[in-house]
Parts: sequence; C-alpha cells; structure tokens
Amino acid sequence: MSIGVIHYNFPGMALEEFLDYAKNTGFDCVELQIRDVWGEDVPNPEHEADRVAEEVRKRGLQVSALAAGNDFVLLDEEGVKKQVDRMHRVCQLAQRLGTQVLRTEGGSPKEKVPEERWVEAMAACLKGCLPFVQEMDIFLAVDNHGLVTNDGDRQLALFKEVDSSHVGANLDTMNYRWFGHDLETVHRFIREVAPYAFHTHMKDGTGSRSEYVGEVLGEGELDMPRALKDIRSAGYDGTFTVEYEGKEPSTVGYTRCFEYLKKHLAE
Repeated sequence: MSIGVIHYNFPGMALEEFLDYAKNTGFDCVELQIRDVWGEDVPNPEHEADRVAEEVRKRGLQVSALAAGNDFVLLDEEGVKKQVDRMHRVCQLAQRLGTQVLRTEGGSPKEKVPEERWVEAMAACLKGCLPFVQEMDIFLAVDNHGLVTNDGDRQLALFKEVDSSHVGANLDTMNYRWFGHDLETVHRFIREVAPYAFHTHMKDGTGSRSEYVGEVLGEGELDMPRALKDIRSAGYDGTFTVEYEGKEPSTVGYTRCFEYLKKHLAE
C-alpha cells in the first residue's frame, strides 16, 4: 500500500513546488490532473508528459493516476466518438507518465440526455474505450463525483452494464455524503463499491452541498476507521490518495491527513 496526494487545492503552487511538497512530506505517489500535461496553452502534451514524468521520477515519486477530465453523458454518435478518441490520447499520456489508472468522470447532466439514460450513455462511451484500454492495460476508475455518478447504486449498475475488468471505481469516501446521502448509506456505498476500486480519494468533512465543510481525516462525520477497514477488506491494496478541502492552509491540512493515514494504515 502507498499513500498519495492529489494535485488539487494547492492554490498558487506550481507543479514542481507541489512535487517538492509531496516528496518532503513523505508521500509515495501523486495524482495529476490532465491540465498538468495537456493545458490549453500546451501545443505538445506528449512532450509535456515526458517532462513531467521526469520531474516526478527524479523526486522518487510515482504517478498513481491521471485525471482524465472527460464527459461521457452523451448519446449522439459524433459526441461519443470525439470523447472516445480523446480518451485514447489521454491513455497514451498516462502511459508516458507511468500510470495505468485514469480517474474517469461520469460527466455532466444535459437536457438532451434524460437521467434514466445516464447509465446507457456512460456505458456506451466506456465500451467504446475498451478495445484500446484492454490492449494498453489501462484501468478506467469512474469517480463518484458531481451530480451523475455520486450514487453507489448507479455506479454499480454502470459496472454491471460495461462488464469489464478494466472499468471500475475511484472511490471517494466523502463525495457520497457531499451529494446528500445519509451516513449509513454512505458507508454502504463505500463497502459495496470497494471491490471495484482501482484508486481512492480519502476525504472527510461534514454536511452536504452548500453546507459541506472539508475536514482533516478523522475529524469529520465519516467513520474513517470503518471506511478504511471496508476498503482494505475488499482486497484493495493500491494507493490511498489524500484529498483535502478544509479551511486550513493546504500544506497543513494535507500533511495532517497524511499523518492520519500513515498511522491508521500501519495498524
């Protein structure tokens, strides 16, 4: 098992500074965002991915996952093809970074795609990616994020529909609660989705939607020892990635979360 940190919520910190922070704090891995290698002002993302990979390697770190930034809530053939083609290139960037895991979005709600067809839409895009992700041995970890996939039952229905060992979950411990589910439902989702997890976000907090407040691990509403036990009992032995959205300075909050995980994963 390794402990990672997501390159998120580090305002004003350049990528190299973030990598220095990760190394100096004791993290093993980093999760990078697609904009870290394929931003609007990057003419050659392949070259940038190679550069970033070297920056990661020389600090003794590894990339646990690359966030794909995709949108699969689509039904039109042209839109699906565009997203699938884009995902193929993102997979190639992930390989250059040395990771096999893409943190994959479900997508955003759209008037043209009714809610009862969300699973169908996402599944069609994911199935379109299967030929190349299987060949490349890439794993698509669908995040319980936003308004579409932040429901464990919908995630499980999606996994059943796609039916591939290369499509599973990025399990974010707090996002189900952020969406509005009660705590018992949150812990049921964590337990039931954990067997499909390729990657995790260890996050804590209180409340939902506008009342949500991020907290250091172990200081929010979640029963974090229970969540850790359920994830590990499901056989997950990948990276436990810290995501912190609290009010303390990011480096302080992330460091305290790291210390919590280091202690509890050793038990």
